[in-house]
Amino acid sequence: LSSFVTTTAVTGQRPDGRTELSTFIVPTDAAGFAPQRPYHKMGWHASDTRELAYQDCRVASDALLGQRGAGARVFLATLDGGRIGVAAMGVGLAQGCLDQSVAWANQRCAFGQPIARYQAVSFELAALQAQISAARSLVYRAAALRDAQQRHTQEAAEAKLIASELAVHAANVAMQVHGGFGYIEESPIPRFYRDAKILTIGEGTSEILKLVIARNMGLSV
Repeated sequence: LSSFVTTTAVTGQRPDGRTELSTFIVPTDAAGFAPQRPYHKMGWHASDTRELAYQDCRVASDALLGQRGAGARVFLATLDGGRIGVAAMGVGLAQGCLDQSVAWANQRCAFGQPIARYQAVSFELAALQAQISAARSLVYRAAALRDAQQRHTQEAAEAKLIASELAVHAANVAMQVHGGFGYIEESPIPRFYRDAKILTIGEGTSEILKLVIARNMGLSV
Protein backbone atom coordinates (compact mmCIF):
# COMPACT_ATOMS: atom_id res chain seq x y z
CA LEU A 1 0.00 0.00 0.00
CA SER A 2 2.95 2.33 0.56
CA SER A 3 4.38 4.45 -2.26
CA PHE A 4 7.76 4.83 -0.56
CA VAL A 5 10.02 2.89 1.77
CA THR A 6 12.69 4.34 4.05
CA THR A 7 15.98 2.57 3.46
CA THR A 8 19.28 2.79 5.34
CA ALA A 9 22.14 1.64 3.11
CA VAL A 10 25.93 1.53 2.96
CA THR A 11 27.17 4.50 0.91
CA GLY A 12 30.90 4.23 1.43
CA GLN A 13 33.62 4.09 4.04
CA ARG A 14 34.64 6.78 6.49
CA PRO A 15 38.26 7.98 6.71
CA ASP A 16 38.64 6.01 9.96
CA GLY A 17 37.60 2.82 8.18
CA ARG A 18 34.09 2.60 9.59
CA THR A 19 31.14 1.94 7.31
CA GLU A 20 29.26 5.01 6.11
CA LEU A 21 25.47 4.69 6.34
CA SER A 22 22.91 6.98 4.72
CA THR A 23 19.12 6.96 4.66
CA PHE A 24 16.99 7.26 1.54
CA ILE A 25 13.33 7.51 0.63
CA VAL A 26 12.91 4.93 -2.14
CA PRO A 27 9.78 4.91 -4.37
CA THR A 28 8.26 1.44 -4.49
CA ASP A 29 8.08 1.67 -8.29
CA ALA A 30 11.82 2.35 -8.61
CA ALA A 31 13.64 0.09 -11.05
CA GLY A 32 15.50 -2.64 -9.19
CA PHE A 33 13.32 -2.51 -6.09
CA ALA A 34 11.53 -5.82 -5.49
CA PRO A 35 9.54 -6.76 -2.37
CA GLN A 36 9.80 -10.48 -1.68
CA ARG A 37 7.15 -12.86 -0.36
CA PRO A 38 5.72 -11.98 3.07
CA TYR A 39 7.05 -13.70 6.17
CA HIS A 40 4.79 -16.20 7.92
CA LYS A 41 4.81 -14.72 11.42
CA MET A 42 3.48 -16.09 14.69
CA GLY A 43 1.41 -12.95 15.24
CA TRP A 44 0.68 -9.51 13.82
CA HIS A 45 -0.90 -11.15 10.78
CA ALA A 46 -2.34 -7.83 9.59
CA SER A 47 1.15 -6.33 9.40
CA ASP A 48 2.80 -6.82 6.01
CA THR A 49 6.35 -7.88 6.85
CA ARG A 50 8.70 -9.04 4.13
CA GLU A 51 12.25 -8.90 2.83
CA LEU A 52 13.03 -6.03 0.45
CA ALA A 53 15.45 -6.70 -2.40
CA TYR A 54 17.49 -4.02 -4.19
CA GLN A 55 19.21 -4.96 -7.45
CA ASP A 56 21.05 -2.03 -9.07
CA CYS A 57 18.36 0.24 -7.62
CA ARG A 58 19.15 3.91 -8.23
CA VAL A 59 17.34 6.92 -6.81
CA ALA A 60 17.63 10.67 -7.35
CA SER A 61 19.94 12.71 -5.13
CA ASP A 62 16.96 14.41 -3.50
CA ALA A 63 15.89 11.01 -2.14
CA LEU A 64 18.56 11.36 0.54
CA LEU A 65 16.96 11.78 3.97
CA GLY A 66 19.20 14.00 6.06
CA GLN A 67 22.90 14.28 5.30
CA ARG A 68 25.06 11.66 3.66
CA GLY A 69 26.67 9.52 6.33
CA ALA A 70 24.02 10.42 8.91
CA GLY A 71 22.00 7.25 8.41
CA ALA A 72 22.71 5.90 11.88
CA ARG A 73 21.62 9.17 13.51
CA VAL A 74 18.45 9.29 11.41
CA PHE A 75 17.65 5.69 12.35
CA LEU A 76 18.30 6.20 16.05
CA ALA A 77 16.31 9.45 16.12
CA THR A 78 13.16 7.54 15.22
CA LEU A 79 13.56 5.00 18.02
CA ASP A 80 12.31 7.16 20.89
CA GLY A 81 9.05 7.94 19.11
CA GLY A 82 8.68 4.34 17.97
CA ARG A 83 9.16 3.09 21.51
CA ILE A 84 6.37 5.33 22.75
CA GLY A 85 4.13 3.94 20.02
CA VAL A 86 4.94 0.34 20.93
CA ALA A 87 4.38 1.15 24.60
CA ALA A 88 0.93 2.48 23.73
CA MET A 89 0.23 -0.76 21.86
CA GLY A 90 1.26 -2.68 24.95
CA VAL A 91 -1.14 -0.73 27.15
CA GLY A 92 -3.94 -1.21 24.64
CA LEU A 93 -3.33 -4.94 24.36
CA ALA A 94 -3.17 -5.33 28.13
CA GLN A 95 -6.40 -3.35 28.49
CA GLY A 96 -8.07 -5.61 25.93
CA CYS A 97 -6.97 -8.67 27.88
CA LEU A 98 -8.35 -7.17 31.08
CA ASP A 99 -11.67 -6.16 29.54
CA GLN A 100 -12.21 -9.63 28.10
CA SER A 101 -11.19 -11.27 31.37
CA VAL A 102 -13.51 -9.14 33.52
CA ALA A 103 -16.46 -9.92 31.26
CA TRP A 104 -15.62 -13.62 31.27
CA ALA A 105 -15.07 -13.75 35.05
CA ASN A 106 -18.53 -12.28 35.65
CA GLN A 107 -20.12 -14.66 33.15
CA ARG A 108 -18.33 -17.96 33.73
CA CYS A 109 -19.65 -19.95 36.68
CA ALA A 110 -17.86 -22.65 38.63
CA PHE A 111 -19.21 -24.46 41.68
CA GLY A 112 -22.41 -22.48 41.52
CA GLN A 113 -21.06 -18.93 41.30
CA PRO A 114 -19.19 -16.62 38.91
CA ILE A 115 -15.44 -17.15 39.03
CA ALA A 116 -15.08 -13.41 39.72
CA ARG A 117 -16.13 -14.17 43.29
CA TYR A 118 -12.99 -16.23 43.83
CA GLN A 119 -10.10 -14.12 45.10
CA ALA A 120 -7.63 -16.08 42.98
CA VAL A 121 -9.33 -14.50 39.97
CA SER A 122 -10.50 -11.13 41.26
CA PHE A 123 -7.20 -10.26 42.97
CA GLU A 124 -5.23 -11.15 39.84
CA LEU A 125 -7.41 -8.89 37.72
CA ALA A 126 -7.31 -6.08 40.28
CA ALA A 127 -3.51 -6.19 40.28
CA LEU A 128 -3.54 -6.15 36.48
CA GLN A 129 -5.74 -3.05 36.52
CA ALA A 130 -3.25 -1.24 38.76
CA GLN A 131 -0.33 -2.26 36.55
CA ILE A 132 -2.11 -1.02 33.42
CA SER A 133 -2.82 2.33 35.05
CA ALA A 134 0.86 2.68 35.95
CA ALA A 135 2.03 1.72 32.46
CA ARG A 136 -0.42 4.14 30.87
CA SER A 137 0.99 6.95 33.01
CA LEU A 138 4.51 6.15 31.78
CA VAL A 139 3.30 6.32 28.17
CA TYR A 140 1.57 9.65 28.76
CA ARG A 141 4.69 11.07 30.41
CA ALA A 142 6.96 10.05 27.55
CA ALA A 143 4.50 11.29 24.94
CA ALA A 144 4.09 14.64 26.71
CA LEU A 145 7.86 15.15 26.77
CA ARG A 146 8.08 14.34 23.07
CA ASP A 147 5.26 16.77 22.27
CA ALA A 148 7.13 19.43 24.26
CA GLN A 149 10.28 18.62 22.24
CA GLN A 150 12.17 17.76 25.42
CA ARG A 151 14.64 14.92 25.86
CA HIS A 152 12.73 11.69 26.45
CA THR A 153 15.08 8.81 25.65
CA GLN A 154 14.96 7.32 29.15
CA GLU A 155 11.23 7.92 29.58
CA ALA A 156 10.45 6.28 26.23
CA ALA A 157 12.59 3.28 27.15
CA GLU A 158 10.92 2.97 30.56
CA ALA A 159 7.43 3.15 29.05
CA LYS A 160 8.22 0.59 26.38
CA LEU A 161 9.93 -1.80 28.79
CA ILE A 162 7.10 -1.79 31.32
CA ALA A 163 4.19 -1.73 28.86
CA SER A 164 5.52 -4.44 26.56
CA GLU A 165 6.36 -6.83 29.39
CA LEU A 166 2.95 -6.07 30.90
CA ALA A 167 1.24 -6.99 27.62
CA VAL A 168 2.85 -10.44 27.72
CA HIS A 169 1.84 -10.85 31.37
CA ALA A 170 -1.72 -9.69 30.68
CA ALA A 171 -2.10 -12.15 27.81
CA ASN A 172 -0.96 -14.95 30.10
CA VAL A 173 -3.39 -13.86 32.83
CA ALA A 174 -6.23 -13.70 30.32
CA MET A 175 -5.41 -17.19 29.09
CA GLN A 176 -5.49 -18.54 32.65
CA VAL A 177 -8.75 -16.78 33.52
CA HIS A 178 -10.46 -18.05 30.38
CA GLY A 179 -9.19 -21.57 30.89
CA GLY A 180 -9.81 -23.98 28.02
CA PHE A 181 -11.97 -21.48 26.16
CA GLY A 182 -9.03 -19.09 26.03
CA TYR A 183 -7.07 -21.68 24.05
CA ILE A 184 -9.70 -21.94 21.33
CA GLU A 185 -9.25 -19.77 18.23
CA GLU A 186 -12.86 -18.57 18.45
CA SER A 187 -11.77 -16.71 21.57
CA PRO A 188 -9.89 -13.39 21.19
CA ILE A 189 -7.27 -14.51 23.70
CA PRO A 190 -5.00 -16.51 21.33
CA ARG A 191 -4.53 -13.42 19.17
CA PHE A 192 -3.60 -11.35 22.23
CA TYR A 193 -1.18 -14.11 23.23
CA ARG A 194 0.47 -14.23 19.79
CA ASP A 195 0.63 -10.47 19.28
CA ALA A 196 2.02 -9.55 22.70
CA LYS A 197 5.50 -11.06 22.44
CA ILE A 198 6.71 -8.97 19.50
CA LEU A 199 6.20 -5.85 21.63
CA THR A 200 9.15 -6.94 23.80
CA ILE A 201 11.34 -7.28 20.70
CA GLY A 202 10.52 -4.57 18.15
CA GLU A 203 12.02 -1.06 18.58
CA GLY A 204 14.57 -2.49 21.01
CA THR A 205 14.42 -5.65 23.10
CA SER A 206 13.76 -5.49 26.82
CA GLU A 207 17.46 -6.13 27.38
CA ILE A 208 18.47 -3.19 25.18
CA LEU A 209 15.96 -0.95 26.94
CA LYS A 210 17.46 -1.83 30.32
CA LEU A 211 20.86 -0.91 28.90
CA VAL A 212 19.51 2.45 27.66
CA ILE A 213 17.96 3.17 31.06
CA ALA A 214 21.13 2.15 32.90
CA ARG A 215 23.27 4.45 30.77
CA ASN A 216 20.88 7.36 31.28
CA MET A 217 21.09 6.72 35.04
CA GLY A 218 24.81 7.31 34.85
CA LEU A 219 25.86 3.70 35.29
CA SER A 220 29.13 2.68 33.63
CA VAL A 221 27.77 0.01 31.30
